[in-house]
This record gives sequence, structure tokens and C-alpha cells, in this order.
Amino acid sequence: MNASRIYRAGAIGHTGFGDYGHLLHLPFQHIPNVEMVAIADPDEAGREKAIEESGAEAGYADYREMLEKAQLDIVSVCPRESAEHKDMILAAIAAGVHVYSDKPLAVDVAECDEIVEASEKAGVRVAVAKQSRYVEPFLTAKKLLEVGEIGDLVTMHARGKEDHRGGGEDTLVLGVHMMDLMRWFAGDPQWVFGRVTKDGREITKADAFQPTERSGPVAGDAVHAMYGFEKGVIGHFVSAANQHHRGDRWGFVLVGTKASIAIRFFMDMESPSKMRITQANMVPEEAEGWEPIDVPPEPVVPGSPPLATGHPPTRGNRLAIADLIRAVEEDREPLVSARDGRWAMEMVHGIYWSHLSGCRVPFPLEKRKHPLI
Repeated sequence: MNASRIYRAGAIGHTGFGDYGHLLHLPFQHIPNVEMVAIADPDEAGREKAIEESGAEAGYADYREMLEKAQLDIVSVCPRESAEHKDMILAAIAAGVHVYSDKPLAVDVAECDEIVEASEKAGVRVAVAKQSRYVEPFLTAKKLLEVGEIGDLVTMHARGKEDHRGGGEDTLVLGVHMMDLMRWFAGDPQWVFGRVTKDGREITKADAFQPTERSGPVAGDAVHAMYGFEKGVIGHFVSAANQHHRGDRWGFVLVGTKASIAIRFFMDMESPSKMRITQANMVPEEAEGWEPIDVPPEPVVPGSPPLATGHPPTRGNRLAIADLIRAVEEDREPLVSARDGRWAMEMVHGIYWSHLSGCRVPFPLEKRKHPLI
């Protein structure tokens, strides 16, 4: 990064409507050439709290006023509920401000299209908070795959957290991370076949509901999806409600011709995610023969103080902001761009389009509006 330049940063939150997501207003204070300037939040108490937490110099009730007056270079679009994301991101793009947005990027693929088109036309960079790509152990898994440690990739098996939100809500809130990782490991998907059920019966559009996190309608308490990738690689995603009591469900298994790697998310503030490997020729139910993999320390941002927490989103946010700044300076896309955020939404909504049509659906999706509306 250009150490001689100081980047002016701000954050858009909405207390009571997605708040500040996974603390997307905080990573700026840990980067030496970034100055945290302003917070926007229509809720006065939430705004004052975020100002105190982030060290921002000023607060605004209206994010549009902040974008007009604060002379920002970068802004975090923080709410974890994406119903407002499109308007917030487009306002930042119109102001020439680069964006780090929580996921999902928007409520449907059509809104994502608007964001991608606007950002590319304006030359504004938009990064999406898919923190897994920035942190261990996923970096190590990617390297092991690239050097042939597990042979040729055959299948990928991903699960949501499968708590009370299991099914449609889990797929939207947490599944977008799994979809993004599938693409990272195997490239763009070619097709999807999906099935969504509620109490064992196949859902219809009438089963759609607004989830706890207002990010567009979802449906079903069980979601099963199969994706086809190049070279015959198959990706599976599963989320069923109320399975979390059976252990840490949220994770990913890469199955190769020589070995398999299993990664499980541990989302408390002290323990980073873990990974294991087996050389056994078995299906990925994590039976015997699994051995832990030692992973290197997390990447660091030069000049930044060490973080005391192993919490992946907290660590990933800082690395993502640093990558966004480098992307601006190097005139390239960030590691997880608006196009990547769009792909994750396309993969989620492709499940519904496939289910409702009763057939395999090719990518890119022909229908871009929300499938449940």
C-alpha cells in the first residue's frame, strides 16, 4: 500500500435493521494509512455507540449527507440485512467512494447486476465480506489443492450452520459463503439442480417468507443443491433445520482422488476455524483416519498491530480492507468483488429456479429477478 497516502474511511450502519453486521465499522482503525472519519446511522443511540467504538470523528443521520460532505475514499456498507444494500452502494458509487459491503450483496441477482454495472462504469471498486478467502485455514486448503496434495478435485460437500434457520434462511445467510468457496476452489458453476422442502413436502412460491434478517424472501426448512463445474467436478450443498445440536455442522469438505480435506468453522471469539485431512479412500462423512493439519499464522497487514482474537470475520475484515486499498492502487478487482458477490446470490437463487421448474438450470441465470416473488 502507498504509505504516503491517507485514506478517509466511513461506515454506513442501520441500528435495528442489520446494525453493523460482523463489525464492518471497526477494521479501519487497525490499518496505519486509514483515518476513520464518519459514521452514518439513522438511529441516534446506535450512531453514538458506533462512533465511540470506531473512533470516528463525526456522525450523520443520513448516509447520503455523509457521502456528500465527509470526502470519503472508502465506506463500509455494514448492515447484515441486505434490503438497503443496493441504494447504499449505488449512492457510494455515485459519490466516487470505494465500497466494502456485508453479504448478501443485494436481495436478488437483478439488483446485483445494477451494482456491478454501476461500479464498473464508474471505476469504483466494490468488495464483499466473504472473509473466508482471506484467512486460514482456507488459504492452506487452496494451496494444498493447487499443488496436488489431494489429487484431482472430484466433489465438494458444503453444509450450512443448520440451526433453527436451517433451510432457506441458512442458505441465504451462511450458504453464500459456501457458494463463494465452491467457486474459489473449482471455478464458475455451469448448472444447478435444487430441491427445497418444508415438513417433507416440496415448497411452492406460497411458502415464501421474510427471514429474521431482511434480505429478501426465502422458503423451506431443508435445501439440497447439486452444482456442476468444469472437469466433471460436482458440488453439493445441504441445509436442514435444527441439526446444529448434532455438532458443528457449518463447514466444507474437498474430496480428491488422493485425499480429502475437511474444514469446520468455529465462530467464537477465541478459536479460529480448523481443518483436517485424510488419505483414506472414503466418502466425506468424517469417519476414521482424519489427522489435523497445522496451518500457518494468519496473514498480517504491514504496520498494523496484531489482533488478539481468532474470530475469522474480525481478522478477515481487516485483510479485506487492506486488499481493497491495494486493488484501488493496482487498478484491479478486490479478491472478493461485486461480481463474486453476484455469483453467490446467483447460486442461491438458482436452487429455487431449479426446484420450481423441476429441472436442471444452467448458469448464468436467464431469470434475474427474485424467484420467490
